[in-house]
Amino acid sequence: MRRSSLVLIFAGLLVAASMPPWGWWPLGLVGIAMYGSLAVRMKQKPFVTGFLFAAAWFLPSMAWMWFLSAPGYIAAILIFSVMHGTASYIAAKLSTNDHSHRSALIVCHSLAEILRLSFPFGGVPLATLAIGQVSGPFAALAPLMGVIGISTATLYLALTHHRFRALCVVGFLVLLGNTWNSTHSAGRTLNLSIIQGGGEQGTHAIDTNARDVFDVHMAATKTLKPNSQRDAVIWPENAISITNQGLFFDSPEYTEIAEEARRLNVPFVVGITEDAGEGQFTNAQVVVNIDGTIAGRYDKVRRVPFGEYMPMRSLLKAIGAPTDLVPRDARAGDSRGWLDVADTRASVAISWEIFFGGRVNEGVVDGATFIINPTNGSSYTGTILQTQQIAASRLRAREQGRDVVQISPTGFSAFIDSFGVVHDRTSISEQQVVERSVQLRSGRTLYSRMGNAVYIWALLIAFAWLARLRARAIRIGVS
Repeated sequence: MRRSSLVLIFAGLLVAASMPPWGWWPLGLVGIAMYGSLAVRMKQKPFVTGFLFAAAWFLPSMAWMWFLSAPGYIAAILIFSVMHGTASYIAAKLSTNDHSHRSALIVCHSLAEILRLSFPFGGVPLATLAIGQVSGPFAALAPLMGVIGISTATLYLALTHHRFRALCVVGFLVLLGNTWNSTHSAGRTLNLSIIQGGGEQGTHAIDTNARDVFDVHMAATKTLKPNSQRDAVIWPENAISITNQGLFFDSPEYTEIAEEARRLNVPFVVGITEDAGEGQFTNAQVVVNIDGTIAGRYDKVRRVPFGEYMPMRSLLKAIGAPTDLVPRDARAGDSRGWLDVADTRASVAISWEIFFGGRVNEGVVDGATFIINPTNGSSYTGTILQTQQIAASRLRAREQGRDVVQISPTGFSAFIDSFGVVHDRTSISEQQVVERSVQLRSGRTLYSRMGNAVYIWALLIAFAWLARLRARAIRIGVS
């Protein structure tokens, strides 16, 4: 058992190595295949098998969370490992032979990955199998089936006995995803300037002066000269914090932004936080027009657990966890995810929301021609989360057939085209102004039209079919 446990841990570490920032995507397939071989042989301890494999997968690939909330990190690893341990256990119970066991592993672990999109804390879709495959050929499945299709295809190819059949099926789908494009150019580009103010990583809002963040972004903005070809300037999430100081419209920061909009003769899209009373604050992206009017506002809907709100605050405080790092909870917005800027519509996914395909799709459904992802990774030590967010932006670009603009105060910021190719990625902590045009696009991909539901139902039907086969085998055995 000890040797098997070490192999399971090694298999999980191989899957972790497929994730950014390492990004060795073929190792994900190797690790899953190793796990599958052991799971089929170790039918007497299926939960432990899945648990150890998942724990080794998530411990390094989510290590960034330790610096944000050690209790949250431990809780997330345990919950995710239990999910995949349970998937392994159910797969063993559904199997009648080695072939059906492998089929059950594919279905059950796919469903476990789906569950992570919505549970716990509204979903924590980090270090997913799809993120690990973003640099590989399976990324071409994104416009067809989204992350669920990529994850299921990865499991299918790695676990099935019928490898040649799997290669043919997945290969055909990859070819289809690379050649069939149901989106098209809108015949126009948008010239954007994105502002990364720079600064130290691993900081918390309670330990920094909010005005300092504004000042470094304003200093970078002032290096811009008026340009008739420029269409808009975009600032990152949280670059303007007036919490405990009233509303943005009444602040000196608003006055300075409005002055820059007039000077450069372009609208500004800026990230703000405001006091919302009763121990709450708002996190929004707003458009400030050339004449100083605020033309649109989108409030973040999906909040970061342990970053923007503290789940189980009373319990964690009782056991001595540092809940003071998040002294107030963000209030979730309820508006559709888009803003109109420079005579076009942008789908807006603030920070964490870029990991959720449905948040981005909402704006595309409403006519968005490109995607904005204002974010703030300054609280996180290292680059694990930041590189995974770039990977998520690449997935969203391919899912929707839209260019993505990602802007962060301390990095990474980047432009990502509709094929998922990253352009002009900045470095961590540097101050940088990046100017580039994005291609505006229209039309919708198959995934945009179908969403996740159809693929979830397909997996549930496959699960029910396996359960029916198992029940029939039991009846035949009894008779």
